[in-house]
Amino acid sequence: QVQLVESGGGLVQAGGSLRLSCAVSGSRFSGYDMAWYRQTPGKEREWVAVIGSGGTTNYADSVKGRFTISRDNAKNTVYLQVNSLKPEDTAVYYCNAPFDFQAPMALLRFPWGQGTQVTVSS
Repeated sequence: QVQLVESGGGLVQAGGSLRLSCAVSGSRFSGYDMAWYRQTPGKEREWVAVIGSGGTTNYADSVKGRFTISRDNAKNTVYLQVNSLKPEDTAVYYCNAPFDFQAPMALLRFPWGQGTQVTVSS
């Protein structure tokens, strides 16, 4: 059974940086597109960034230029470097594997993990 384990969140001041990690166990990680999502209380989960199995990336407009997604297939891990953080980036961040790189909010491969909390103070 596939498990997604997110880590690396924390409390940072506006303008700060974090590196989020998502370890994926029990799957053919290298063959999957992977994506990061985030959710705040009372709001729908939203897509943040996606990376294809070949390394192509795409980002939501709200994070473009500030966030960078990457992957290490040898470690079955996907990363999200988050820079120039803003209070509105405060959320629980999750990873998952969309079936369609072009539609990362559509059908997903795995159950959600526990996420990692990012809190940005102003």
